[in-house]
Amino acid sequence: MSERKVGSVTYQEVGEEYFKQRGLRRHAGMWSLWALGVGAVKSRRMNVRGLDLRMVAAFALFFAFGILWSIVLGHFTPRQLGVFWPTYFMMIYTIVGLWVGPAFVAIGLGITALTLIGYFFVGAWFDLWMAVFNGGGLILGGLWMRRS
Repeated sequence: MSERKVGSVTYQEVGEEYFKQRGLRRHAGMWSLWALGVGAVKSRRMNVRGLDLRMVAAFALFFAFGILWSIVLGHFTPRQLGVFWPTYFMMIYTIVGLWVGPAFVAIGLGITALTLIGYFFVGAWFDLWMAVFNGGGLILGGLWMRRS
């Protein structure tokens, strides 16, 4: 097994014995792809409505969030936890905004961007940054939605 270190995360490349020991396969296989194709054709014939674009966007946001936190940032320190929870709730704001309205999307993405700017660039003033820009962002967002 070879190891590769990226930041604070260590990746191990495993061989075929790892998959055999756990009863796993590396690929979906032809039967799985065939079943997906048959399901797609069958749903078209039965006039089943396809996925809504908002649903696709919700899944994309969900997986992008998981990839960001599991690959980019790795193990959580207290400071990373201070970023995790606000960005997690702002992801929910953004997803809800896909159904409710653009104000939630703007608030979610804006506060997430400000949180990440604070995490990467503010340094020792991070707690104050989070109080001002997260709390202030939610208050301003609420006032913005109230006027609508």
